[in-house]
Amino acid sequence: MKCPNGHGPMELKRDEKEVTFKGERLVVKAKSYVCPICGLELADAKLARENQRAIADAYRKRVGLLTSREIVEGRKRLGLSQKELAGRLDVGEASVKRWELGAIQTRAMDRLMRQLFEGKQPEGDVYTGNRSLSLSRIKLVLKWLSKRLGKNLLAKKPKEKLLYAAKYLWYADMISYRERGESMTGATYAALPYGPQLNNYRELIDEIRKADESKAEPLSLEEIRILERIVQRFPTERSIFNAAHQEPVWKDKKTGELIPYTEAHRIRAV
Repeated sequence: MKCPNGHGPMELKRDEKEVTFKGERLVVKAKSYVCPICGLELADAKLARENQRAIADAYRKRVGLLTSREIVEGRKRLGLSQKELAGRLDVGEASVKRWELGAIQTRAMDRLMRQLFEGKQPEGDVYTGNRSLSLSRIKLVLKWLSKRLGKNLLAKKPKEKLLYAAKYLWYADMISYRERGESMTGATYAALPYGPQLNNYRELIDEIRKADESKAEPLSLEEIRILERIVQRFPTERSIFNAAHQEPVWKDKKTGELIPYTEAHRIRAV
């Protein structure tokens, strides 16, 4: 690369730089072309991609996620292609390619990959989000949301069958799984004509209303932050109903098909 100021060829250098990424202050070794005369620093598209990958990997190390190199090495140790690893994780091949190029995987996917790379059978149920079903926790989450929304999501209404409440629960569980590696309630969801719904909801509705939320595991600060984001994003029942119907995770499923938590990374609205 030549200096745009007319000073001739620039030199390729690799220097430590301090950057802030996702709230973390990181020190990375970034590459750039430097003019030996005027000191101008530039990076072409290839170097920019390499530097972005270095930043992403430094962040992943800081927060305890597998780096792109570790994912590639783990996959090759098992003798798997990118497509085969994607099949083991129940994700698209494009996701594996992005992770190996520097895109940051969710904690849930990181947990599954670590288990595979260690030769273990992935633990947990992809349809309950690595948590046992807790009706008391479902009620706890819905009562918390009801208080913040100023609307009783558990109110008995003819024909509604927790239609909107199920959407709030679905987002809460999916986002929790995506960011924390486990759902909030252990609920299983199915793709029904009116959007994501609790599986076997007809049998569960009365039991949820009768459940004692005081016996549930208290919500963690991280879970409360997720719920607060959902309330801010969906202040009305209509807003969450419309958003859920735009989610590819629901649209791609046949009526009655279960929605696995491994697809939480595809959630768009939150």
